[in-house]
Amino acid sequence: MPSEHSRSVRTTWLYTLASIVFFIGFYAAFVALLMLELFAASPDALIATIIGLQLVAGATQIRYCWFLRVGRGGGMPAGIWTAALFAPAVAVWVLGLFSAGAAFLAGTALWAACCLLACLLSRAWRYPTLGVAAVMFLGHAVLATTLTGTPWPFATSSGAWAIGLYSVVLPIMLLTSLWWWEIVVELDRHRRAAAQLAVAEERLRFASDLHDIQGHHLQVISLKAELAERLLPADPGGARDNIHEVRLIATQALQETRSLVAGYRQVALDDELQNAREVLSAAGARCALEVGELPSDATVRGALASVVREATTNILRHSEARIVSIRLGANGDGWVLEITNDGTHADAAAAAAGSGLVGLRERLAAVGGTLETDAAADRFAIRVSVPAPAAVLA
Repeated sequence: MPSEHSRSVRTTWLYTLASIVFFIGFYAAFVALLMLELFAASPDALIATIIGLQLVAGATQIRYCWFLRVGRGGGMPAGIWTAALFAPAVAVWVLGLFSAGAAFLAGTALWAACCLLACLLSRAWRYPTLGVAAVMFLGHAVLATTLTGTPWPFATSSGAWAIGLYSVVLPIMLLTSLWWWEIVVELDRHRRAAAQLAVAEERLRFASDLHDIQGHHLQVISLKAELAERLLPADPGGARDNIHEVRLIATQALQETRSLVAGYRQVALDDELQNAREVLSAAGARCALEVGELPSDATVRGALASVVREATTNILRHSEARIVSIRLGANGDGWVLEITNDGTHADAAAAAAGSGLVGLRERLAAVGGTLETDAAADRFAIRVSVPAPAAVLA
């Protein structure tokens, strides 16, 4: 079933970008339609040129929206993109001063360009830029009515009021959308940091347990060995007894260390499956997890858990997966585990032949299982089969 976190950060950005593009595109198209009304009423080469430039300006503004992913104050793209953003907008602003009826409408392209630019500027420059743009926006109507002798647009056109309202909402919409996007990015960053912290804490716990075991036994071994060394000239029998105790303590230390490592490595299969889904979802992939019957044999469960863990690590290292599928269930012959992902890198084939999967094949062979890989152009799949004689169904 799909994860609750299946809406990745990438999907959130696509939704945010779509809303911004729609707002900018609708704004430019609405202005162009009002200009077309002017052209229909009084065909003129100048207004036709302004309409063409208005459409070009709208197209460059829509393309410029992709640079907003860096968020508010994220810095400017290459200068050629900013020049392309402003060139048609400035041309519309200037030509609109000499076209009767285009007053105020011809200032919208420059206003939209300045709003987009302000999003990428630091706070110190953002609001002054919007203030200057607003003066130029309203100043266009004043200059155009003075030069052409046409009436004030708000007194003669209902469309001017709609454009005015839309223009006021435009910077608010852009900045709030980017503010929301920044929150999502920050939450994702904290989630990743929390995951890394959990790994670090687990390593510290393991290191502490290992230190307690080895530190105690090595201390005793050191004292017994020193005592045996002192007794060797005067009491060989006592020295031999201490050396024997050293061997017993070393054997005990080895057994406790192995038990500690085994307990550290053995993770419940169902927990490993859930962990894989959470980790992959946090990395931006949509992870679908389908789990049927699980084996009751601890050895088989441990082997399958190792496959899930190793496959998850390989996906994170060797792909930019957007879709991952994990399926585990019983069939007539035993159990089948399938893990597939897209977005594989060129080194996916090398990963398939790596020591990690070789070790998994050896471990699966101990329970009669097999592991197969399938590396396609943009897809990688792992299929594990464990026969029923290895264990019984739950």
